Amino acid sequence: MSCVKTNSCYFPELKFVNIFIVNKPIKKFAAVSAAALLLAGCAVGPDFKRPEPPSVKAYTAAPLPKNTAATDTGQSQKFMEGGDIPAQWWELFHSPALNQLVERALKANPNLQAAQATLRQAQENVYAAQGALYPSVNANGSAARQKFIGAEFGQPSYPGSIFSLYGASVSVSYGLDLFGAARRTLEAMGAQQEFEGFQLEGAYLTLTSNVVTTAVQDASLRAQIAATREIIDAESQQLDVLQNQFKVGGIALSAVLVQKTLLAQARANLPLLEKQLALIHNQLATLAGSFPSENEAAAFDLEMLQLPQELPVSLPSKLVEQRPDIRAAESMLHAASAQIGVATANMFPQLTLSGNAGSMATTPGGLFSAGSGVWSLGANIAQPIFRGGTLLHEKRASVAAYDAAAAQYRSVVLSAFQDVANVLDAMQADANIFQAQTAAAQSAGESLDIARKQYSIGASSYLALLNAQQAYQQTRIALAQARASRYADTAALFQSLGGGWWNRDNTAVTVSQKPAEGKP
Repeated sequence: MSCVKTNSCYFPELKFVNIFIVNKPIKKFAAVSAAALLLAGCAVGPDFKRPEPPSVKAYTAAPLPKNTAATDTGQSQKFMEGGDIPAQWWELFHSPALNQLVERALKANPNLQAAQATLRQAQENVYAAQGALYPSVNANGSAARQKFIGAEFGQPSYPGSIFSLYGASVSVSYGLDLFGAARRTLEAMGAQQEFEGFQLEGAYLTLTSNVVTTAVQDASLRAQIAATREIIDAESQQLDVLQNQFKVGGIALSAVLVQKTLLAQARANLPLLEKQLALIHNQLATLAGSFPSENEAAAFDLEMLQLPQELPVSLPSKLVEQRPDIRAAESMLHAASAQIGVATANMFPQLTLSGNAGSMATTPGGLFSAGSGVWSLGANIAQPIFRGGTLLHEKRASVAAYDAAAAQYRSVVLSAFQDVANVLDAMQADANIFQAQTAAAQSAGESLDIARKQYSIGASSYLALLNAQQAYQQTRIALAQARASRYADTAALFQSLGGGWWNRDNTAVTVSQKPAEGKP
């Protein structure tokens, strides 16, 4: 059967078919039904088309370098433009403890479980909505005891009668979706299901990223605590030396007091770091779906993590297909488009076909006996004529909702590109900062050793030693922070590019919703 396109509707060409039915009412009803079914292929309203990806060719204004800055330890990272992100990207850090923690979180995190349940709810709602495309069939039974008198029928002299009446029937009702209201509603609910699927992928990505970055913070704080304790030990030893010198009159009391102050300040920093570490430890437990008192997460160390050397960077044209938040916004745009079709279809005639067949008798045993059969066929059509402007304004409201969804989609796309650009810029800055902090820490350590030796033989003042100590303290802490930033921003890059969900087998979306060929 061929179709004729009229605006956004497709009307099948009508063919003449000879129908030989003896009963004229049934013949007329069947003819009307056949014509209505042929017209049921029309769906008014716009057909959704995915927005085109942005035409930009790069994420940042400056060209992306091939490598980040390298330190004397050789920790340079290479940007692989057009590369694909693995599904389990956190395994690139080569930490068994981190891998185990992520797996625990994926199995037990309640936020992820809630997103999974919400997706199942959306799927069941789609299945429920599909019922509108089929006839509604009901079995009916009735039993009544009643009395009537002749006056009800214009026969006052008739004494009346008491009798029982039993009935059993099957009724069929079918609202023909002539202009696609039901199909557009189903389309909108399907888009809502896609939205929840991408929301689940977003929750999956957020959870894994939070676990990795929180583990990095845990390792960073432990490194800072270790450095602070070393500083406290060194300053305690230096205080002992100064106190001995003061006893023999070699230095003034002020020098001892300054050293005590410096030691107290270092000791005061330790509880603050330990407090932050406890909070991070509790956060790791919550992410893994455990109570803080039940947390069995490993104590992370920066030495346990390996900085990924090769970093896949998806092409900008593929980002809109890979970011779950962009795909979720696209699904809401699709739903808004379908709602325009629903509002438009409500302005057109609504046709409902109905039929009833059964049996009625005065005794239960008489049901379905010869002569007890009853049936009825009917059709109802309703064309809105005057609703006080309700239908028109509902349609205009759906168009405005679509415009809002389109603007929101563009906003999400812009924010996504900003995220990637921010991370790429941060990673290059992280490498430069780490390179500078590494050199500063080495220089400060050497300077402190020289200052201590010179001071011990009286070749330099205590002020010079004090300055060397303060410089060393600052560089040790800053180096640990700079190193952790490289790990954290590497995880942020994988998150900003979508996290590789399309390479997983157990994704929350169908194969047709994944990026083309599953790769950028």
